[in-house]
Amino acid sequence: MSIETKSTARQPRSGARIQGMALSAVRGLALTFITLPGAVVCFCLAVVSIALVPIGVGIVTTPWVLTGVRAFADRRRLLAAEWGGVRIPRAYRPLPEDANPWARTFGMLRDPATWRDILWLPVDMTAGFVTALLALVLPLYPLEGFAIAAGLWRVLPDGYWYGFVKVTDQTSAFYAAGLGAVLLLAAFWLAPLLLRAHFRLTAAMLGSGQGELAERVRVLTETRRDAVDTSAAELRRIERDLHDGAQARLVAVGMDLGTIEALLEKDPAKARELLAQTRQSSADALTELRELVRGIHPPVLAERGLGDAVRALALRLPVAVEVEVDLPGRAEAPVESAAYFAVSETLTNAVKHSGADRIWIDMHYAEARLRISVTDNGKGGAVIGAGSGLAGVERRLGTFDGVLAVSSPAGGPTMVTMEIPCALS
Repeated sequence: MSIETKSTARQPRSGARIQGMALSAVRGLALTFITLPGAVVCFCLAVVSIALVPIGVGIVTTPWVLTGVRAFADRRRLLAAEWGGVRIPRAYRPLPEDANPWARTFGMLRDPATWRDILWLPVDMTAGFVTALLALVLPLYPLEGFAIAAGLWRVLPDGYWYGFVKVTDQTSAFYAAGLGAVLLLAAFWLAPLLLRAHFRLTAAMLGSGQGELAERVRVLTETRRDAVDTSAAELRRIERDLHDGAQARLVAVGMDLGTIEALLEKDPAKARELLAQTRQSSADALTELRELVRGIHPPVLAERGLGDAVRALALRLPVAVEVEVDLPGRAEAPVESAAYFAVSETLTNAVKHSGADRIWIDMHYAEARLRISVTDNGKGGAVIGAGSGLAGVERRLGTFDGVLAVSSPAGGPTMVTMEIPCALS
């Protein structure tokens, strides 16, 4: 009985190692095609654009090029978190929304994170490319040794080398197969380690290093200021909505009631007509108050949690929406509120600007982080910038140390990923 138990326990571990090796090889293949061409293009464009700044051309092109470099780095940050379990904080200094090209160019160039990105690119196209390629080649190379032993050696040129084995006959072909078996066993452990090394190298270059604490203080200061500004703007909106909407209707109701009181004896028919109008005005005022409360904190969010609140939000959209929720508990109310309104703003952008007819929402919790992705099949081209709506989402999430990543190539699809560190109850 005990032997069978150990055997069944060993099989899942072996299966997991095989799956991990195969997955690392596939991801290494994907990174190989991403790393070299992407890093070369971004690095060349960045160097040329910055070199053209003194003659004025770079003033126009540099903000666009560096935005593309940041998008390339953000994509790698996302893959590092998903594929390698390595989290790389995004610590770019914010730029004024109304900044002109001159201010944007030199604002970006004065940002240390910009130069970390540029220094990372040549490392990514060399050492990063090699580590990703090894994660792919190491599991595949043993297959050549097995094929040689199976008879491939007969069609190979004389003196063919497989590793350090010179293949000349069937005996040496079996030696090649033995070497392949050793390499395959090593690949079970080394392929995932190489992939993780690739992302740790990325983290070492893109991370803020010794300035991490100072960067953290700066980010907290900015997010606190943004939170205060957002709260003040929200209070002004609520005050305006109350003054122009429900308050005006309630004042009119009071005046109508005074008129009705005066008409009760003189003109009962007119009083009844005004009474009906007053009843409708009070109902309209109640509806506006409910909409206002829903805009502050939706009742369904307070009562049933983030998952059901997002489902209710999706039902009101004019496009087909699929919602997948896997949350084992509830986050704190401020976190749920921030996540809800971030999703709401993202969905509004998708409906208004993407031209999508289908949206997918996935919400789950892992590694002490709430992760939400919103994907649409629209035309793409979404960016985090002034006037896009996503800048406000990024500021809202930043209050809770959350991050926002956008993948939106021309032609679509668009995927907006949000992560908020939190604990669930």
